[in-house]
Amino acid sequence: MKNKKPRLVVFRSNKFIYAQIIDNIAAKTLVSASDIKMKNKKATKIERAKEVGANLAKVATAKNIKKVVFDRSGYKFHGRVKALAQGAREGGLEF
Repeated sequence: MKNKKPRLVVFRSNKFIYAQIIDNIAAKTLVSASDIKMKNKKATKIERAKEVGANLAKVATAKNIKKVVFDRSGYKFHGRVKALAQGAREGGLEF
């Protein structure tokens, strides 16, 4: 049985972090965010990840998406992945 809540998927490379909210049923990306075009390039990777989570949550709540399932894509829940989750939670997403 497929989950009715959209999925918040995280991908991290050595330099950047990406997050998107996907509707599994429609196989469609609803919202996405990354730190590639961020203005604050001097911030640490963890600070940028938290900001990506907050930006993602801001756009998602504007589209009436409040509850998601967190998909860490096999990455351990620490460092940048944890910071992104904290930023998303502080921005209003529930998971």
